[in-house]
Amino acid sequence: MPLNIVLIEPEIPNNTGNIGRLALGSGSHLHLVKPFGFKIDDSKLKRAGLDYWKHIDITYYENVEEFFKRNKDKKMAFMSSHGTKKYWDIPFEDNMFLIFGKESTGLSKSITEKHASHLYKIPLYSEYTRSLNLANAVSITIYEGLKKLS
Repeated sequence: MPLNIVLIEPEIPNNTGNIGRLALGSGSHLHLVKPFGFKIDDSKLKRAGLDYWKHIDITYYENVEEFFKRNKDKKMAFMSSHGTKKYWDIPFEDNMFLIFGKESTGLSKSITEKHASHLYKIPLYSEYTRSLNLANAVSITIYEGLKKLS
């Protein structure tokens, strides 16, 4: 029941390191779409990913166009604060791709508009919070999927 975690243009090495560790622990495949806001050998990424990084199943893409071209026939759910459906309503399937945007701006408008019918959000219950930390959002979504697939 593996899932695919996709980070489009991640900016913070600590988040990516933590998500890599989560990918390994959850049996998920990690997809990293460039450009990154850090070098892949960044010490903060390595520290957050600990010594697990070498064991993580990772695919790298030069840009978002390459990602969508290589995975055009895959089942996908897009996570965005602009989604109208809740993450627990995602119709999880084995090998599904869960797409997350960069920390500062999330997914681009072109992606959210093109995939509006597959856009989901994690509800927030405070008017003072715009979004959750990316690593937390990925964790919540992945484990909801694993729960539903088990």
